[in-house]
Amino acid sequence: METLFLSLTVLLAAGILPLLGHRLFTLMKACYVALTITGCVIGLYSLCPISQLPSQSTLVVDWLHIFQLQFSLDSLSTFFLIPVFFVCPLAVLYVFHYMNKKAEHARTGVNFFFFNLLIIAMALVVIADNMISFALSWEIMSLASFFLVLHEYEQETTRRAGYIYLLFTQLGALCIFLGMGVGYGYTQSLDFAPLSTLPEGLKLWMFCLVLVGFGSKAGVFPIHIWLPYAHPAAPSNISAIMSGVMIKMGIYGVVRFYGLLDISSPVAGQIVLSFGIVSGVLGVIYALGKQDIKKLLAYSSVENIGVILIGLGVGMIGATQGNTGMAIFGFVGGLLHVLNHSLFKSLLFLGAGTVAKQTGTRQLDQLGGLIKRMPLTGKSFLIGSVSISGLPPFNGFVSEFLIYIGAFQGLVLGGMHCVFAMLAILALALIGGLAAACFTRIVGIVFLGEPRADNSAAAKEAGWTMTFPMVILAASCLIIGVWPEPFVHYAFKGVETLLVQTTLDEVLLLEITQKMALASQVFLGLFVVLLVARKFLYRGKQVQSGPTWGCGFTQPTVRIQYTGTSYAMSIVEFFRPMVRLHTHYAGIKRIFPSQASYETHVDDIAEQTLIERIVEPLLFLLGKLRWIQHGHIQLYIGYIIITILVALLCISEGPREILRGLL
Repeated sequence: METLFLSLTVLLAAGILPLLGHRLFTLMKACYVALTITGCVIGLYSLCPISQLPSQSTLVVDWLHIFQLQFSLDSLSTFFLIPVFFVCPLAVLYVFHYMNKKAEHARTGVNFFFFNLLIIAMALVVIADNMISFALSWEIMSLASFFLVLHEYEQETTRRAGYIYLLFTQLGALCIFLGMGVGYGYTQSLDFAPLSTLPEGLKLWMFCLVLVGFGSKAGVFPIHIWLPYAHPAAPSNISAIMSGVMIKMGIYGVVRFYGLLDISSPVAGQIVLSFGIVSGVLGVIYALGKQDIKKLLAYSSVENIGVILIGLGVGMIGATQGNTGMAIFGFVGGLLHVLNHSLFKSLLFLGAGTVAKQTGTRQLDQLGGLIKRMPLTGKSFLIGSVSISGLPPFNGFVSEFLIYIGAFQGLVLGGMHCVFAMLAILALALIGGLAAACFTRIVGIVFLGEPRADNSAAAKEAGWTMTFPMVILAASCLIIGVWPEPFVHYAFKGVETLLVQTTLDEVLLLEITQKMALASQVFLGLFVVLLVARKFLYRGKQVQSGPTWGCGFTQPTVRIQYTGTSYAMSIVEFFRPMVRLHTHYAGIKRIFPSQASYETHVDDIAEQTLIERIVEPLLFLLGKLRWIQHGHIQLYIGYIIITILVALLCISEGPREILRGLL
């Protein structure tokens, strides 16, 4: 624990340094990057190895001589700290060339400070061991990320995205604090440990409240609306951390409070599984309909949060029904997908940021042919796309396959439990197919073919501090896919306290993991052999190259290529009842037509419903009450007095005596 807090101290010092030395721009960036990476390396060292950590290490600090801030480190906290201390230093290295506008030195220094504050707050969230320390850490995390979203605050779209994010994050925090208030009202303690003594019905109510709050942070449908606004507005390194790491704090909260409450009812698992299915399916459908790369990746985060919740829901149902195989595979698969998603989604956001910086656009239909001009970015992005699609031999396949096995283990249960297990299997299959379609679309449109605009044709590879983190993340995706055993073991240690273990099921988990590893190694070996054979067979032969997408034309143009819209629209239209699809077509209406246009736009049904059913009626009502704001200070004082009198009348003990005393 001491080493962990040493790393947080170094990170705080690294964050304060840019505020003081931002005028020496290049030196400031170099020192900041070096110190922050050092702090994260110390943090990683404090966690290794997980299997030899004490069951719980605790630190208590007095705060304001009133409250106690209590922090503890156990196997679950340790597992969630791994992506914090592994992904964040890579994102920090990325900014050295990414944020290179010397004229914005002060703004960059402020961004660096809040970035490190976010890292520290995320670490404190996962080690907080009572309500006060958790609430304080959670609010610091939320406010730090809010200021990071507002980096380009002069743009109206950025300010709107920041306000939407702040609204949802504070509403989510309100639900979390209400849930903890329910626990405090019964136990009269701010510690987490007594929560297990709550009555079963109260446990379920508290879990539902915190699930909504944590779901808002995680991006669970339909309270995900802030993601498609915040991620495009924030710098790409911030988007990578928010999507790859920060939203996992919501998943951590769900798992932690489920374990603290010790719920025996399967309803909690069924609710989590239902949210997971809806988030997974609709998230990838909306991703298919988007043209902005970062907005597409934001909806893909909703999809992957759905996959994680499916795994956790399967594990919760298995735990309450005594099906240890279902519980182990569900929990371990869901938790491993937390780590996997932090790797490949951070890789994809960093890749999207590199593309946007080198080409000046994030719109799919203005890109193309970039893998020839940006080979490291293109190949790394391809690896991330294969990983997120759940295909071997990469890491996404391992975690999703474990969740599949957990769901199949649940088919032996009767009644609704079997139905939920079948729905989980069908949802995972549908999500996997749609994710493959989504990322073949983005890779094909952005990196293959020919450039659709001059900015794509002139693109060049970014600096090494931007490409190196992507290569490391891509290699990590491959390593976990080919050698998954230690990572599965770490995930198992993370949820060990939630499981009713049997040696047989643990052995089965390791056996299946070893077989998956062997299959991936054979697959990778065959792939390498084929590459070597191709290189050998083509040695000394003349290879001719021609224009891509020729299609029989002697003078092909980029206009004959597929667009992102045409590639995905047939799939999106199939799910039209769940999406709002708007099409504008200026058709051919005369013999010699003018320029025609065709445009489609996919609206988020949750966002539109929120606007139509809540926001607009609320604005209408508030507009009718605008007469109250007349500007007369005397009447405002009268409002205050009337409010105090009404409040006093609501007091149960002696309102009349209080009024007599006032009069």
